This record gives sequence, C-alpha cells and structure tokens, in this order.
Amino acid sequence: MNGAWLDIEQVRKKFKTDTFGLPKNQIQANDSIQIRLVREITEWLDRPITEASQASVQFKLRKIGLPNCESFEIEQKDSTVLIWASGSVGHLYGFYELIRKKMLGISDVATVATPDQPIRMINQWDQTDGSIERGYAGASILFGDTRKLENPDYGDFAVRDENSDPFRHDNQRVEMYARMLASVGINAISLNNVNVRGLGTRLITYPYLKGVQELAEIFRGFGIKTYLAINWEAPKHIAGLKTSDPLDKEVQTFWKRICEEIYKAIPDFGGFLVKADSEGEPGPYKYGRNHAEGANMLAKALAPYGGKVIWRAFVYNSKQDWRDRSTDRAKAAYENFMPLDGKFEKNVILQIKFGPIDFQTAEPLQPLFGALRKTNQMMEFELSAEYLGHQIDVNYAVPQWAHMIRTNTQFADLKKPVVAEALAETAIDQKNTGFAAVANVGMSPFWAGNPFALANLYGYGRLCWDNFKEVHEILTEWIEQSFSTSLKQTKEIIFDILATSNETYKNYTAPLGVGFMVVPHYHYDVSINGYEYDRWGTYHFADRNGVGVDRTAKTGTGFTKMYAPKVAARYEDPKSTPKDLLLFFHHLPYDFKLSDGNTLIQTIYDNHFAGYTAVQDYLVKWRKVAGDIDEDVYQEVLKRLSQQSQNALEWRDQVNTYFYRMSGIPDERGRQIYQ
Repeated sequence: MNGAWLDIEQVRKKFKTDTFGLPKNQIQANDSIQIRLVREITEWLDRPITEASQASVQFKLRKIGLPNCESFEIEQKDSTVLIWASGSVGHLYGFYELIRKKMLGISDVATVATPDQPIRMINQWDQTDGSIERGYAGASILFGDTRKLENPDYGDFAVRDENSDPFRHDNQRVEMYARMLASVGINAISLNNVNVRGLGTRLITYPYLKGVQELAEIFRGFGIKTYLAINWEAPKHIAGLKTSDPLDKEVQTFWKRICEEIYKAIPDFGGFLVKADSEGEPGPYKYGRNHAEGANMLAKALAPYGGKVIWRAFVYNSKQDWRDRSTDRAKAAYENFMPLDGKFEKNVILQIKFGPIDFQTAEPLQPLFGALRKTNQMMEFELSAEYLGHQIDVNYAVPQWAHMIRTNTQFADLKKPVVAEALAETAIDQKNTGFAAVANVGMSPFWAGNPFALANLYGYGRLCWDNFKEVHEILTEWIEQSFSTSLKQTKEIIFDILATSNETYKNYTAPLGVGFMVVPHYHYDVSINGYEYDRWGTYHFADRNGVGVDRTAKTGTGFTKMYAPKVAARYEDPKSTPKDLLLFFHHLPYDFKLSDGNTLIQTIYDNHFAGYTAVQDYLVKWRKVAGDIDEDVYQEVLKRLSQQSQNALEWRDQVNTYFYRMSGIPDERGRQIYQ
C-alpha cells in the first residue's frame, strides 16, 4: 500500500492510452506546481505530453468564471477531456480529480469544483529525534535515522536528539506523502510537534532551516504550504535573551529577524503554529500578557511576508483539584478566548478543537464556534486516534467529524449558523479559516499502521474540500481506490466494518459522553478510575447513586450557558440532551429512564455487550476475505482486529462490572457480569 489509495499500477492501467497536452506558454521555469504536474504526468503516470490540441487530456487556462485559483472545471467533449483552471494549482487538483473518477469507474467525468475551506491543514506531531508524539504508525517520515522504522515509546515526551542533522532525508517517501495529501486537497502542513522540544526549537534557524527548506520544496510542488511549530521561549533558548515577553522590544526584534531569515530561504513559508500556556508549555501568561498580545506580536513579524499565526486554543489549567467540582476543564477555551474576540490581528487564526475536552468518542461542539464574531478560526481534529483506538482498533471517525462541522450553532443572528459556513461569517478575513488535523502517518509499510486507518486521512481531506459530502460516499471512494482489484463481496465487507466502527468503539468504551476511562498517559486500554483523582480535569464522578458531570447552569458548573440559548436549553434538560452526551452534561441516577424506555444502567450494559459482539462479527467477516487481497494487508488487519477483540472484552467486562458494583442493579437480560 505504498501509494495508499493511489495504486500507481492500477492508475496507469486506467490511463494507458491517454496523452496530455499543456499550452506552450503555460510551463514556466519558476512555477513549482507546473513542474510537478509535468512530472506527475511523465514520470509517475508514465504518459507523454504532446501537442495540446492533439491530446486526449488537455489543460486549459480560464482567467474568469472560476471562484479562485484552486477551483477547476473538467469538461468532456467526446473522447477529449478538458481541465480548466486559472492556474497551475487548479490544474493539479483537476488532474487528481480525473484520476479519482477514472478509478471509481465514472464515465462522465464532467464536474466543477471549489474547496469549501481555504485552509486544509495537516499538523505533524513529529519530533526531531524521529519519534512521533501520539504516533501509532512507526517513526517519523520527516526526522530521524533512516535505519529506524519503529516509533520509540519512551514512556514520556522527552526528545532525545541523536545527531546534529535531525532530518531523515527520505525524499521519495515525503514525495509520496505529499502526493497523497494533494490528491485529497490538503494545502498546508506544519512539520513538527506543537510541543516543541530539543532541536525542534531551532528549526527556525540555520543550519536546520536547510532541512526545512528541502521539505518545503517538495511540498510546494504539490500546492502545500509549509509551517513550523515554535517554542514560545525561543528568544531565550536561541538568542540568550532574559525574557520572551511579547511586549519586549528585543523579543520583537528577535522574531522579526527570524522571519526575515526564514522567508529568504522559503519565500512561500506559511507561518507559525503555536501551543502556548497549556499542559506545561510556556506562553505569554508567564509574562502577564494575554494570548492576543502574544499572537499579535508574531503576526506583525510575519505580516510583511504574508505569513500567518495559527494559535491553538487548547489552553486549560492542568493543575485542577479533583475535590473542587465547580472547576470545569470544558470551560477553559471559552473563558480564555471569548474575552479576546476582535483583539487578534487579521493574520492570526485560532485553531480550536471540535469539542471542549480532548477528542473523546462523544463530545458536544466547542461553544466558541458561532460565539466568536471577529476572530479567524480553524476547527481541529485528530487523525492519530489517541483516544479512538490507537489505529489498532478499527475506527472510521469521519462521521463524528462531519457531525461536528455540520452542527447548527443556533445563533439566530448568523445568516449561516452551521459551523462549516459560520467560520467564514465570523472571521475578520475569510481567507484565514479552515480545518486542521493531527497526522496519523509514519514509516509503517501501510502508512498508518492499520491499513484501515488510511480511510480517516482520505476522508478528512475530502471533507475539508466538500464539507457536506456524504460520509459513506467518501468511504466507498476510498475502498474502491484502495482495494480496486478485490471482489465486490470483499469491498462490501470492508465497508460494513468501517461504516459501523465508530459507533462500535463508542459502545464498548466510556459510556454516554463521560470520557477518559483510559490508562493514564498512554490512553489505550480501560482504566475506569485512571483519571478520577488526577489534575487533568477529566472526571466521571461515579458513586453509588449515579454517574456523570453536572454541567448545567441550574445545579452544575454552568458550562451550558456558553451556548446559544436554544442549545443551552436543550443541554440543560436531561430529557432533551442527546443520549451520547447525557453523562457529559448531567450526573444521573442509575435508574434514570432514557427516551427509549431503558434505564441508564441498562443502556450502559447493552452498549458494552453490543460493542464487543460487533468486534467479534468483524473478525468473522474479515476471515471471509482471505485470499482476495494482499496477504500482508490481510494479516495486518487480522492481527489488529484480534487485539481489538481483547481490548473490547476488557472494556466490556470492566465497565459493566464496575457499574454493577456501584449500582447493585443486575443486567435485566441475565448476561454474565463479573460481580
């Protein structure tokens, strides 16, 4: 699966008789994307470029009639295909769209396409020692020793820099990755982990900037802008300054000098990704400044070059006292950033996680979306499945993400209150909005460890481009391209497994939105009380009477008040709260009756039995495809499904036993619970 969903052998078969034509005046020596397009045709696709008028696929320029430079139109005239765009990047996207349609067996390839979001970003969490924080697919493809393919798990997040040149220099692998990203419309990438440590702090300076430049040149050809995550204390670490105070003149001068140096090396550099004042990372709070003052200082340094500051809103007090039930981690982002609405520069973008906690199996929408009215925003997702099975347990998470971006914020004064559209309406610069996702690839031969986990990367890109595309249609696209030579029955089995996998995982893990019943630090395997008395603010508050967190305005933390009135009213009442979020918003007795007539405790039992049963069904189905797909793919998925089966069993039995012991209420269906 080296080409992931771009199986070059099968792609070439689809285009074996085609020729391609470019206008003579189109190929420019300084246009990296045009040069890449030519290489994609002649080297990767192995097809000739001929006289434009004689070619079966012709790239055409159209300066008017298309919304922006990324837009394209594919026109079919008898046996000739015309790809219209205003420039090279539109042609590149049109090229990949034509490949997709051919691979899907679509005869009428005519279409017009424009991306729904201007920024469609991947955040690599790669470290300069070759490891990846929360990476479950081997070592970094960007950094580290070429001899090392596994992602080391040191049991902490310390970075162990091993040599003076941290880059892997596996440019062929990077090129393949860039192609995968471009084929689904990704146009931005940050190269290093947001927790910037070790040599990662110095990537913004020479000699390390040469390695960044090398990577940026590859990504540039595929229409992807390169960003770097920075350490807030870089002025102290690099220049020996006594402070990193954003209002200090020497600090401001330092960042201006850094930006000047970067843009000399990489003229189209995207900008900085910043995690500040969160989970022990330094930030402007250390100096008595707010996030706007910190972000704006960097924004002013980047502005002359068109650079952006992407400032993560994942900011909360990690030293919460579990004894204090009035404190609520879910409120942190809102409390930190809502007072700053309208105070950020136009090239600052807040990157906000889709939910208020941390990528759990079920969370409500982060209330900042729709509430912020004068601030650029991006919604953040996590491909790497930190809390969704570590790419061991199969989990097609695209339905969850689609639900989030399509959520109606219910703010009556917004013309388009659905999140995907509200991002633009509430921005101060509509070009500075979009989505970002933590990456899930590594040196695994299957890219994502689990071959099935690539469906999330593909699906994320397609969802970025078309925010309202049907999630099962996206899944079908991925299957048809990734398993193009398999039997129809095999594809149907893969679809059935993946299409239900997110619900299955949700069923056998933490119940009804309560979250975080995982082994601390690693976040895999069940540990019901692992975080119950911890500082991280992730509690379930189970006792003999009930379970859940009271976040109501009437009796709880008041988190519900942060939503629009209609949404707040819905969450305030357990009878109108969606079942999946019931324990996120309410502490309820075990005999509480849900809308379907089942009690809370019976729902917990039923879900966990159902989740485990579904995984057993996956194993039965998967064994039926043996011999119809590559043996290495078959064995890898089988191994991971077997591990998932054991994982689901432990989750089922530990959760059910725990709540039986708490409640004393037996399963009304008489199934075995270990008393």
